[in-house]
Amino acid sequence: MDSNEMKKTKLEYFDDMWKLQSKASILSHFQGEDGRHVLILDSTNFHPQGGGQPYDTGYISNTDLNFKFIVEDVRLKDELVFHYGYFENCDGQCDWKLDEGIEVCLFVDEKRRNLNSRLHSAGHLLDICMRNVGLDYLEPGKGYHFPDGPFVEYKGKVPQAELQNKQKEIELDANALISKGGTVYAAVLTYEEASNMCGGHLPDYISKGSTPRIVRFGNNPGCPCGGTHVADISEIQGLKVPQIRAKKGIIKVFYDVSVQSS
Repeated sequence: MDSNEMKKTKLEYFDDMWKLQSKASILSHFQGEDGRHVLILDSTNFHPQGGGQPYDTGYISNTDLNFKFIVEDVRLKDELVFHYGYFENCDGQCDWKLDEGIEVCLFVDEKRRNLNSRLHSAGHLLDICMRNVGLDYLEPGKGYHFPDGPFVEYKGKVPQAELQNKQKEIELDANALISKGGTVYAAVLTYEEASNMCGGHLPDYISKGSTPRIVRFGNNPGCPCGGTHVADISEIQGLKVPQIRAKKGIIKVFYDVSVQSS
């Protein structure tokens, strides 16, 4: 791994969130202590787990060497993306010599990517709706955009009864925005450009002088985010807000989207 200390994996989904197929070159291949094989590439269109979004799955292949690597898990560490998985039709005795520089083809599972992108996008849409219903004074916290119980979190104190009164209003506002639609796009900007796109300020964790990636939903103010999203707000579909819970100054807005994607 020492040879990769000065290298990093280019995140292709930063520039194209809907790219499901791509090509890359191998930086390293090894077998971890848990027995899983690992591929590190110079670029990837696989989203690693992080930012409240699950990892992509799919496969990586090379027709000349006749292998198909099934990607089960993807993680980002020290600017390198680790693709964890196994080689198809290999009983554990395969000795692949996957040297640095070998070109491979990457295929992201479309169904999983679409669901993850819809869930992640719905979380951002709820941020917009919270402002629309008069709760914009709450400080955004973390988001959990996994299929098993997604939510967005805010910091502040609002009586539970008031939140329950807002619950249906938030859901109606979200689905009105979904019906209307609007282009979703992402761009890496200068700090000043990003601040302007985000309504005049950025969160404190964005350091001045940096070049954050900003995602914008229609004409609404943007927000820093490194995940994947739908191409249009209308693709989110069927958003429900079954519960809002307040406890010790933390407000969680639970949501769901239909599992069926277009």
